Amino acid sequence: MQRISAICPVPTIFAVPGVAVPEPSSVDPETDSAGRTDPMNEFIQGLNLPGLRASLETWFDTHVLAVDNAVQAALILLALLLALLLGPRLRRTIEAATQYRARHVGVQDFFGRLAALSTPIVFLAFLWIAVEAGAQAALFGYGLTQLAASLAGAWVLIRLLSGFIGNDLLARSVAWIAWSLAALVAVGLFDATVVLLDSVGMTFGKVRISLLSLAKGVIALGVLLWITSALSRALERRIGRAESLTPSVQVLIAKIVRIFLVVLAFLIAIGSLGIDLTALTVFGGALGIGVGIGLQKVVSNLVSGLLLLMDKSIKPNDVIAVGGTYGWVASLGARYAAVRTRDGVEYLIPNEELITQRVENWSHSDSAVRLLIPVGISYRSDVRHAIGLCCEAAAAVERVLADPAPRCLLRGFGDSAVDLEIRIWIDDPAEGRSNVVSEVLLRVWDLFHEHGIEIPFPQRDLHLKSSDIPLPVQSAGQAA
Repeated sequence: MQRISAICPVPTIFAVPGVAVPEPSSVDPETDSAGRTDPMNEFIQGLNLPGLRASLETWFDTHVLAVDNAVQAALILLALLLALLLGPRLRRTIEAATQYRARHVGVQDFFGRLAALSTPIVFLAFLWIAVEAGAQAALFGYGLTQLAASLAGAWVLIRLLSGFIGNDLLARSVAWIAWSLAALVAVGLFDATVVLLDSVGMTFGKVRISLLSLAKGVIALGVLLWITSALSRALERRIGRAESLTPSVQVLIAKIVRIFLVVLAFLIAIGSLGIDLTALTVFGGALGIGVGIGLQKVVSNLVSGLLLLMDKSIKPNDVIAVGGTYGWVASLGARYAAVRTRDGVEYLIPNEELITQRVENWSHSDSAVRLLIPVGISYRSDVRHAIGLCCEAAAAVERVLADPAPRCLLRGFGDSAVDLEIRIWIDDPAEGRSNVVSEVLLRVWDLFHEHGIEIPFPQRDLHLKSSDIPLPVQSAGQAA
């Protein structure tokens, strides 16, 4: 494809082909009392804004206000209207064909992205038809339509490829940045933009940081962070399949790898700015103090999470109780631990609290847990028979361990009942405690009714005594 600038020249920042640009002003930039030059004034005068304005006006009159360009602009508008009309129909056609014919998930995903770009694709097709018509008929130029087709094609291709990025915000950002660069290249302003960005900057000692180097560093950092995120996820999946490693060791290795990759990405991005990393030692120390003060809680939670993983006091899938919250550890993050209860609610507990507060770990060294179930019987019932029935009922529950065997003890004599206590052991506390207690009590209820063991309810005796002191009696008439 021939360059668009050869057909329809466009202005650059500093010069326009065929148009004389006035020389920069010879007025010296303003200086301060110490005789130093103001960089901003020097930059503004170096741009030569009056000459740039004259060049733009000349280029606009010569190339924009032309019949060929007006015809091409009308064709671009017509292509856009046709795309808005036919694009939704094409999208429905692609979606219907994908739903009935595409079986593979990857193929469905690709055609789903293609359907989302149906309107730009139709717009691109009509633009290329206009380009071919202008080139073959030779009745009007085709530089403007070719430029629009190039930009539309770049947009479709970039959006299609950026769809493979999982994060929608990141995908859109990458698409806009890539399309902006492609647009600058297409209109011939890329080199001028690079020169302009490189001319604006500040000097820190021996290091000069310009807008160009800063943009390169930001882009490099974004790409590196995306790569490190993908690598860390792949390593986490690989480590998670290692059966020889305990869950806590798996999480610890994954965290260390992620932190190392992120730090490496930042160092590479800083190096791309041309900054000597050895010069960052003093700055890094000061930054560390600032981070330690300003982000004390965040750093504390991060360090606490690493300590929890290293000493294995709390591991994923452990059953814990902390601060009135009972559940199992669903995951251990860099800042918090997700504790999931039987209600399906996940409590995000900061790692620091798991270090500083008292935590009950029901499965730290042994998953076996003892449960105590109080039961009351009537004073008229046979206590020894009731104790045997309680042990029988508990042993019949599937989740109750046979070793240690269930036991039932006489705990005391209450106001209305003889107090018994059933003691059982389970080895799966993550499956819940209340459900197994309920099942044991239901079996106790059935056996007690079957063998005539009475379950009492609170009773009180009221004794009425006559009094020797006469009480005053008031008639209804006197009360009125």
